Amino acid sequence: QLQLVESGGGLVQPGGSLRLSCAASGFTLDYYAIGWFRQAPGKEREGISCSSGSSISYAASVKGRFTISRDNAKNTMYLQMNSLKPEDTAVYYCAARLSPVCSWYDQDFGSWGQGTQVTVSS
Repeated sequence: QLQLVESGGGLVQPGGSLRLSCAASGFTLDYYAIGWFRQAPGKEREGISCSSGSSISYAASVKGRFTISRDNAKNTMYLQMNSLKPEDTAVYYCAARLSPVCSWYDQDFGSWGQGTQVTVSS
């Protein structure tokens, strides 16, 4: 059974940093495209990053501030978020696509974590 569990959200001041974790079980991250999405109140879910193998892409809204990394031994991916802004406030999700090809569309991802709240506020 494929399962993703996110952790690491919280409240942070503007300009601060957070690291989100996405722990996978039931499958090996290496063989799937892993996407990070976020959904702010009243807005549609937005793809912010996708990684597959050594290929990583970032949305323009987070490029240069957010970084994806992976710990294969722990079968866990991380989203390091720096220089956070109030507009980054959202529920953040990781998702797995049963394909090595990345996508920006949430309907292409079949397994989702439960989400973790990130709030950027002073």
